[in-house]
Amino acid sequence: MLFSRLNIGRLVSGGLITNYFCTSACRHCLYNCSPAREKDSITPAAAEESLRAVKSLGCTAVHIGGGEPLLRPEALGAVLDAARRAGVSVDYVETNAAWFTGAESARELLAPLREKGLRTLLVSISPFHNERIPFSKTAGVMEAAAAAGVRIFPWVADFIADLRGLDTSRPHALSEFEERYGKDYLRGILRRYWIHLGGRALEAFRPVLRKKTLDHILRESAGNCARELAGTSHFHVDLFGNYIPGLCAGLAIAREDLGRPLPAEKYPLLTTLHAKGVRGLLDFAAREYGFKPRQPGYIHKCDLCTEVRFFLMKKGYDRSQELAPRGFYPR
Repeated sequence: MLFSRLNIGRLVSGGLITNYFCTSACRHCLYNCSPAREKDSITPAAAEESLRAVKSLGCTAVHIGGGEPLLRPEALGAVLDAARRAGVSVDYVETNAAWFTGAESARELLAPLREKGLRTLLVSISPFHNERIPFSKTAGVMEAAAAAGVRIFPWVADFIADLRGLDTSRPHALSEFEERYGKDYLRGILRRYWIHLGGRALEAFRPVLRKKTLDHILRESAGNCARELAGTSHFHVDLFGNYIPGLCAGLAIAREDLGRPLPAEKYPLLTTLHAKGVRGLLDFAAREYGFKPRQPGYIHKCDLCTEVRFFLMKKGYDRSQELAPRGFYPR
């Protein structure tokens, strides 16, 4: 082979996705989590196996996310037990607070999890979460966590004032934020905290961002995607044993293939992206499946890549298992 193969040899920092099911379907969700996703949760055995795998590649601490991990607190407790057995610490567990029904029941839910290793709860705070979840629930979880001895990581605390400026007892459409805080509110969110424009965020922000022509995208992305695919500073492994390369949601490497160069015959799409970038993927999809660009313009090369991958899935692509999990690609 004339080009180097993708090799995930050392992991820096990442997380374990326990489930893709979520009571919300946030507009900015990178992983397309929603109530329509599969209801599976990671098993203790799968969690321990994945955690031992990431530890063997140098990562000794992870965060836990979803989906919503706290929809099944017993399953989360089993994951915390698995982390202890694997010798991997848990930096924080993410939650959107949708499960909150009252202060006492929340404390009773969190206290045993603290005993199992839950030290910090990342509480999601944003206008996107508020479209489904009243801020009163979010505030209630933060208060209950403090009472249970669990630290709070409010992400993002900067939005608290915005949410308190509206009725905290109910959810609010994004249009209500625009009415109160200005028509440029959606675009302004990107100036207030980092969001990777992938997954559902592509459609959320498409109306307010400048698009580039296909030719422009291909010219400025003439190289490969090796850097993006090989990045391990914010990786994830999901409940199915899929390693998600970089921030490329909807692409997967089998857990057992980490730590060695990926065989091209098993990973033709990733091999193409690693060697030839999005142009290589586009050429493959056009040649083999008749792909034609659907959008008049694209935000960036990841936008184009996502469109190509959705097209391949709709065409029944079955030459590899790289387009995974299947729930990322709704029919």
